[in-house]
Amino acid sequence: MKNLLLILFLIFSSGLVITSYDAYGHGVGSEIFPPVELNGKLVSVEVSSSTKDDLTNDDQQISISLIDFDSKITLRDVTFLVKSERGEQFLFEKEFKADHGFLVFNFISEDTDSIVVEEKDSGEDFFGSLLGLQSRLIDVKGPKLSEGGLYKLDISIITADGYSKKLETPLVFNAGISIAQTTTHDFVDPDFGNQNIQVVTYYDEISNFQYDPNLKKISYFMPFEWTLKNINQTSVVHEEIIIPKDFGALLLSGFSMSVNGIELSDDIVNVDDFFTEGRVVHFIIYQKELLNIFENSSNLNGMNFVITPDRDYTHLSSVTDNGQFRILVHWEPEILESNSDAKILFDITDIFLKNKPVSTNYEFSITQNDRVIFEKNGISSNSKENHNIVEFMIPSNVSGIVNLNFNNLDNNNFAKTVIPIVIDREIQNDYFIPSWIKNNAGLWSDNVIDDETFVNGIEYLIQNQVIIISPTISDTSSNLDQIPSWIKNNAGWWTDGTIDDETFVNGMEYLVQTGVIQIN
Repeated sequence: MKNLLLILFLIFSSGLVITSYDAYGHGVGSEIFPPVELNGKLVSVEVSSSTKDDLTNDDQQISISLIDFDSKITLRDVTFLVKSERGEQFLFEKEFKADHGFLVFNFISEDTDSIVVEEKDSGEDFFGSLLGLQSRLIDVKGPKLSEGGLYKLDISIITADGYSKKLETPLVFNAGISIAQTTTHDFVDPDFGNQNIQVVTYYDEISNFQYDPNLKKISYFMPFEWTLKNINQTSVVHEEIIIPKDFGALLLSGFSMSVNGIELSDDIVNVDDFFTEGRVVHFIIYQKELLNIFENSSNLNGMNFVITPDRDYTHLSSVTDNGQFRILVHWEPEILESNSDAKILFDITDIFLKNKPVSTNYEFSITQNDRVIFEKNGISSNSKENHNIVEFMIPSNVSGIVNLNFNNLDNNNFAKTVIPIVIDREIQNDYFIPSWIKNNAGLWSDNVIDDETFVNGIEYLIQNQVIIISPTISDTSSNLDQIPSWIKNNAGWWTDGTIDDETFVNGMEYLVQTGVIQIN
């Protein structure tokens, strides 16, 4: 509803928007074309999108209107010839008559064999009722149509101010309207276990998502037409990466992006930590960057995105729950190990003072599950050069994920945040098992997670030699239904310390030998 009202506001105030004649907006949520002459007056086409956000569906709506540039009133008796595509998929090409110069397309996801286009009686749509217009509503039904993406609309004006007044030369407008599309990508991280990253694209559908845990690198592909015409019509390409706040590997203070091998400016990146469940990394690619790629890349087949940690900002960061302070953290040595000395260095900055370090009281602790490993209260430094330093000894029985907790900053209970980091166990007997696997084993033995989820985690660790075992020729006909009950019992006993790592790994070797776990 909020999106819809915003679009209505843009329609009513379009005179303010279209004063910038070169603001095409191709590839974003609304597009207003520069005015052209028609029968002695200036007219313009406006295309807007919204989500029909009600209790029954999330259908996507796109409206098209032909307006008088001076009076901002839609023309009557307009015949539109509209050709529509979603990404590379052809949808329809058809003429539509609009008594009040206003069309609304309702894109609906249905499992149909072909695209179905249905025109409804005028006056039935929400757009028209609010605007006082009897606009034409067209339902477009087909697979995945309400999931968003880039909708291309080739619009020709055949008649205007009278259905009998056919234009000698139709007015032609090529619009590209993006509706946000979110995809979720699940994977297993060696340190942080089962994770997912969401990609929100405001341009077109992405594919081939990959995450490299060693380089902390994200990559994916998105279609893009590398022509000067398309670039000149594309005001911005907007991508978002949503990272869970418990995924410490990517709580990085800065990121870099390259497209088709061309490194983009740091100005395109903005890290937003103000969301409860995750941080949002925005990438706003303007025409200047698109032209740079077009002129310098040897690969102009779509957009190949590569997102990596910024070399100058590799420390972790998080914003307190009240949105006032940002905590920047790094540590020495780079790899923290059990039974060794460690140094945590951090700055407390004030967001409202442009992330300037500030002097304020804090409560700091390091915890794992319910165990407190270290704690200290103090007053932070306001110097950019002199970091706050905490030195402590990592106990020999602590490994895996631990949390750095910052609480009660400036005596405010809401000024708190948590940053997860990883401590590597000293390798003994060729076994190095991350703590999340033991946690998974406990959940599996209690039937909280299913067999497939548990086995997938073990497979990943074996394939990446995180767990080193000695496989033999396996019976590939075996399956998850053949997991013996004693394996699950072992998992529970291993979790509570009744049996050791070697006994647990022996059970995993049995699963490999019987083909339950496949090593590729």
